[in-house]
Amino acid sequence: MRAARSLWIAIALCAMAVTASAQDDPARHDDPAEHGHQDDPPEHQHQDDRAEHQHHEAAASSTWTWATDANVFAGYNYQERHFADVSAWESQNWLMGSGSRPIRSGRLTFASMISLEPFTLNAHGSPELFQTGESYQRQPLLNYQHPHDLLMELGATYGRPAGRFQSYIGADLVGSPTLGPVPFMHRESARSNPQVPLTHHVLDSTHVSTGVVRGGLSAGPLTVESSVFRGEEPDENRLNIERPRLDSWAARVQYNAGPWHAQFSGGRVHQPEWFDPFDVTLLTASVAYDGQLKSRPLNVTLAWGGHREFNGFNGNADGYLAEGQYGASRRSTVYWRTEYAGKDLFVDVHPKGFAHRSVIYEIGAFTAGYVRDISVTKAGRFGIGADATVYKIPADLLVYWANSRSFHVFLRWRPVGGMGHMQM
Repeated sequence: MRAARSLWIAIALCAMAVTASAQDDPARHDDPAEHGHQDDPPEHQHQDDRAEHQHHEAAASSTWTWATDANVFAGYNYQERHFADVSAWESQNWLMGSGSRPIRSGRLTFASMISLEPFTLNAHGSPELFQTGESYQRQPLLNYQHPHDLLMELGATYGRPAGRFQSYIGADLVGSPTLGPVPFMHRESARSNPQVPLTHHVLDSTHVSTGVVRGGLSAGPLTVESSVFRGEEPDENRLNIERPRLDSWAARVQYNAGPWHAQFSGGRVHQPEWFDPFDVTLLTASVAYDGQLKSRPLNVTLAWGGHREFNGFNGNADGYLAEGQYGASRRSTVYWRTEYAGKDLFVDVHPKGFAHRSVIYEIGAFTAGYVRDISVTKAGRFGIGADATVYKIPADLLVYWANSRSFHVFLRWRPVGGMGHMQM
């Protein structure tokens, strides 16, 4: 019952935000390739406040400010490798809604996000070569990206001045701790790409954590923040809400100035995977640029993530990411991603405390893609796109993954309106 009530609250908040934004200015049509930046209240300068990178409009008859955002891909996914080609018709998607209002000298923001992936992806997830993380039917996933939970975020943030600083505190039933760059689904540099990065689990996999308490201080472009949260990954039931625990911690320093965004963060995550029950130290660093090149929007992210697992042997892995997109014209976007990720491809189920060796394989992946908006109306931006990915793998993996390639052909929908960068 508690989980059902939380889901209804999140859905209602999303619906209210969509309705309020639509009533505000239904005739507003922004350039689909332009990504403006919003001058928001101080607490909106934090990654965990979902009012950034969204459609902001204030209702004239209310003190509430509503924000919505969404991204929906629907199409064909084909993953080709030696002996075992896999394909799927599927949809990756999410919808966000938030509402904020002034309270005393600060501002209170409620935020929510849902995904229909439990219904639009296969139960074991989306086919993706070399992807790992989480499990299905009590077996670690390999070559699949798991679906996200129905409820991806539900929380509140309060920000106010504190002397020469700006401060915020927040708590989430489900949310993102202060660890890693902006999650991939909200990075402008990744918004046109339907495939989840291979580096996801060393950069931003904690973005759907059950139970988060966070706070921070800002001075000019600098923010120092920390959080406690549940370290364990979501279970295989994508419709429930796990019991919150505050058994992990993270801290982050970030810099946000104009189009530039940088962060360095680290945290201790308590036993994130049930099948390999060791604590993990995560370290991440990233730099992002969300500006223009020759008067057209350019979004680029460079990131590194380090996974340090003290399992008695060699549980360390690193991931490197360079991705971006460029609005070549008002309706055309090209995007790319290059990754070099250490992957434990053959992880097995281990009892707690069992020391074991990990075999880390270095996987390189390069993706190039294109999206063309074919319709831009007040109902949203409808586009058609395609991409291809090629891989560089060690010689001893060729027996299973020789000639590995992947392809996507898809339709993409996202709202129209002023879309600002989701700052950290």
